[in-house]
Amino acid sequence: MTKKLVLCDCLGSQKIDADGIAEASGLACSKVYTSLCMDQIDAAASEIAQGDAILACQQERKRFEDLALEIDVEAPGFVDLRDRAGWGSEKPTAKMAALAAEATVAAPAPKTVDVVSEGTCLILGGHAALEAADQLCDILAVTVLLDNAAEIPATRKFDVIRGTLRQAHGALGQFETKFDQLQQVTLGGRGGFELGPAQDGAASFCDVILDLSGEQPLFSAHEKREGYLRADPGHAPSVATAVLEASQLIGTFEKPLYVRMEATLCAHSRAEQPACSNCLDICPTGAITSAGEHVQVDPMICAGCGACSAVCPSGAISYDAPPPSAVFRRLSTLASTYFKAGGEAPRLLVHDAEYGLEMIELSARFGDGLPADVIPLEVDALSGFGHAEMLAALATGFVHVDVLLSPKTDRDVITSQCQLACAVAGTDSVALLDLADPDGLTAAVSNTVSLVSCEPVLPMGTRRQVTRLAAMALNPDETMLELPENAPYGAVVVDADACTLCLSCVSLCPSGALGDNPDQPQLRFQEDACLQCGLCSNICPENAITLQPQLNLTETALSQVVLHEEEPFACIECGSLFGVKSTVEKITEKLAGSHSMFATSEAAKMIQMCDNCRIQAQFHSENNPFQGGEKPRVRTTEDYLSKRKDH
Repeated sequence: MTKKLVLCDCLGSQKIDADGIAEASGLACSKVYTSLCMDQIDAAASEIAQGDAILACQQERKRFEDLALEIDVEAPGFVDLRDRAGWGSEKPTAKMAALAAEATVAAPAPKTVDVVSEGTCLILGGHAALEAADQLCDILAVTVLLDNAAEIPATRKFDVIRGTLRQAHGALGQFETKFDQLQQVTLGGRGGFELGPAQDGAASFCDVILDLSGEQPLFSAHEKREGYLRADPGHAPSVATAVLEASQLIGTFEKPLYVRMEATLCAHSRAEQPACSNCLDICPTGAITSAGEHVQVDPMICAGCGACSAVCPSGAISYDAPPPSAVFRRLSTLASTYFKAGGEAPRLLVHDAEYGLEMIELSARFGDGLPADVIPLEVDALSGFGHAEMLAALATGFVHVDVLLSPKTDRDVITSQCQLACAVAGTDSVALLDLADPDGLTAAVSNTVSLVSCEPVLPMGTRRQVTRLAAMALNPDETMLELPENAPYGAVVVDADACTLCLSCVSLCPSGALGDNPDQPQLRFQEDACLQCGLCSNICPENAITLQPQLNLTETALSQVVLHEEEPFACIECGSLFGVKSTVEKITEKLAGSHSMFATSEAAKMIQMCDNCRIQAQFHSENNPFQGGEKPRVRTTEDYLSKRKDH
């Protein structure tokens, strides 16, 4: 069934061209209502009851969802045309059509895992912790780790311990804790409770940690750690909020699996030699750890910021909620529909679902709103909108990309990704907006002067493939682009005078960019496959390899080229080719006559022999290491009997 877009001009506050939207978006459109959420609520019920309805209003989403529940039908879809396009745009039809079409792009169902919390709660702190425990003890199984200043309460409604929390690991439903100098209450006796003997290395488990200690947080990026709640014990409203949140953390919860890991693609390490550590360096929660030759992601700790996906050079880690392919489809749909509706030179504004959305709503309601050619794109993980996504937007037809940062956005990651995108597409083609004023947002997106233009392409494939496709579309006359340091694209430069063609780099290259030739001594290289992980330069015994960040747009990047080759050496006995001539000659010069194994001229010749001839020569030599002494005579029964007679 074709989806139907249900339109409302919100008390006549916006102009809506239903026919123009329908023609460009391919959606069936209703007549333009005026007050669907109030006077025309019966008409809204009728539209929803028909099924496959998309309401062009987000403000009253809950009202319409409750209406669908009341009439016992499936909840409709929603798209915000009013705040993002209707208010503040002089000719909003093309923009509305693009946003409506993008709302129909199906996103893969998110992958989740069940997390069970039985309500075991550890509270840290003093007096504030005891008050919180008293409020929570009827809901959760509470244990309070008191600081040294607090007295042991005369109550058994909850457990009390004293000690030092040495280590905490995990997330909601599976925290692991270790304590030193742990003392538990000794039950029984008269008077106040006393504490038992101290114990070091005590381990325990809990589902929730409520930290009211006022000290440093237990975890990095603690606000992203599910199940860990922290508040200033001296600020009563914060404590009350944390207590309320803790009371809700009991039951079974769905934890999204934000990223997908392909260990075989990971370029973290080979043969205990370090290479890429991009994701390890930027993960704010510590969810990514080394597991030998690859990294591993703890899905329970991962907060879904998406930064690891943006910086991963090989695609071993990719954001999966939704995957990059879904973002590429949304970008292509927005641009193509906008052009189909007659729009020209669209600009993209990328924002998150909280801070950015609120900024756009405030700008539209109380200010001038977004210009008609600025199309907003809401993403779940702003840090995951990396250089590949930025370039894909420009290649699909957007002339400029702005990314509206939120206070929680990791600046370092997205700044480096923006610099890389600008190196490929041109200076100022992508900009980061760090604003706190809705009117400032309107002014910033209205003053864009640097525009990019190209023949739109369809972004398909991996992030690396899309980057190359976009770079070629944006730079049709270029063959080589210089990239900033640490870019995941580039060449390997070999010092031919230093390289001995030992091929250790070939055996350890994680992407197969470096290869050899089984027929002759050659070092080959395929630039398109190179991740610039640095493993080859790290393990080269001669320090003959350096990295050169660049993006080769010619066909040579897709094929193997010879970086270094030498003449093979012919065995002096059988003539078969083996080794490298210069290397064999250097070894002969260094060892002949100076090493005990090659002291004579005949022994030195073995250096210049292939494996088979060397074994043969060694076997027939006077000092044959394979030749043993004379074999002893076999002892017989007569020998034993004669020995007895002698005794």
